[in-house]
Amino acid sequence: MRRLLAVGLMLISPALTFADSGDASPAVWSVIPFVVLLAMIATGPLFYAHFWHKRYPMVAMGLGAIVAIYYLAVLNDSHHPIHSLSEFISFIALLTALFVASGGILIKVDKAGTPAVNVALLVLGSLIANVIGTTGASMLLIRPFIRLNRNRIRPYHIVFFIFMVSNVGGCLTPIGDPPLFLGFLKGINFFWTVVHLWEFWFLGIGLLAIMFYFLDKSNHNGESDNATQFSGRIEVKGLSNLVFLAITIAAVFIDPNLQTWVPAIIQDHHGHTHIGTLAAYTAEEISELSAFSFIREAIMFFTAFLAFRFASKDALKGNEFNFEPIKEVAFLFIGIFATMMPALQLISEFAGSPAGHELVTIHSLYWFTGGLSGVLDNAPTYLNFLAAGMGTESLNGVPLDLASKEHVHFFSLTALGKLSAISIGAVFFGAMTYIGNAPNFMVKSIAEQSGIQMPSFMGYMIRYSIPYLIPVLFVTWLVFFVLL
Repeated sequence: MRRLLAVGLMLISPALTFADSGDASPAVWSVIPFVVLLAMIATGPLFYAHFWHKRYPMVAMGLGAIVAIYYLAVLNDSHHPIHSLSEFISFIALLTALFVASGGILIKVDKAGTPAVNVALLVLGSLIANVIGTTGASMLLIRPFIRLNRNRIRPYHIVFFIFMVSNVGGCLTPIGDPPLFLGFLKGINFFWTVVHLWEFWFLGIGLLAIMFYFLDKSNHNGESDNATQFSGRIEVKGLSNLVFLAITIAAVFIDPNLQTWVPAIIQDHHGHTHIGTLAAYTAEEISELSAFSFIREAIMFFTAFLAFRFASKDALKGNEFNFEPIKEVAFLFIGIFATMMPALQLISEFAGSPAGHELVTIHSLYWFTGGLSGVLDNAPTYLNFLAAGMGTESLNGVPLDLASKEHVHFFSLTALGKLSAISIGAVFFGAMTYIGNAPNFMVKSIAEQSGIQMPSFMGYMIRYSIPYLIPVLFVTWLVFFVLL
């Protein structure tokens, strides 16, 4: 416990100046715009809703611009802003394609929304999340889930959907959740997640399913409709959009760090850039470079356009499809990606310091990767703690094939435990807040458009994350990292 407290104190200490990348270390006060943005996301809809709903794009982009200008003009650092912008473009391209493609698929289930049926759908969604990602599964199933429970829907239905389908369920494959895909791009074997994390999936999904079942069983709203005759039929419209979902998933793998033939904008740590391919570099040289290619993103945006252009009009109308959810995510997260740069850099610098290495343990990696994933985007948080946990500053180009005996040092129980702790921390804790993982905000927005009164940012945590999710996270830690 003392070690955990020490890590926490060091993370917020003004003395964090362990920069060794050649870039100036940001001042601790530079995290203030990020804190302000989080505070406004938490309080805006509750205390000044009219201003917030009208001005949140300006607020998010304004705070992000302050941090970006600070990096460019004061720190003379273009590397971090360019890297953050490229990550945001990749992030929003994938979300847009999945959102539009799945929005053109209408699923109608003519069944009663009973606790058993709801649990079955949530578990099914948790499995599907590993094939089309948590975003794809969330956008595909949230509307059918709401319609299924139209006469008895309550906020807890949506929250447990976020817990299970939008987050915890996606830990079995790198496609499931963005942090795990980043690990795959850095060399972790594609099947490592399913081989080593399936027990976590069963425990997490199992505990949440049991909680939800008993909570839903106590919901007697809509019982007067039990006399209604249901055919049990499942009707699907817009199946042609499955092609666009498949194209989007395939495009994910067109990455210059994974496919070295892909043309990319290559940048070194001094901010010097040129266009080329990584095929011309050795693995050691690649580890010192950052490569960005927007071919993948162009394909995804074009796929989104085609998916909307050729979508079934009946499916779009039945889903009450509109672009408001993705618009809200885009504006808020461009602010989050920009303002969180100093926080992530300070964490990364501490993790790479001797003090950081000494304090990095399986337990601290689980709780701090998780805790920060709840308030920072979980993908870059995962990557920073992955570097810390594996004892290296940058993982670019390092062949971390955990299934290969050539890298036998990664077979140690400590190393496997660290990687499991980082992976589960990033994925599971992403459900702690609306901003922990990309689909959370989108699901919330769709639910609110359907007339469901969702809890505020803090209400979500106090009413649901703390009493329901935290016990699952604690039991997971106890079972897999303490007792085993």
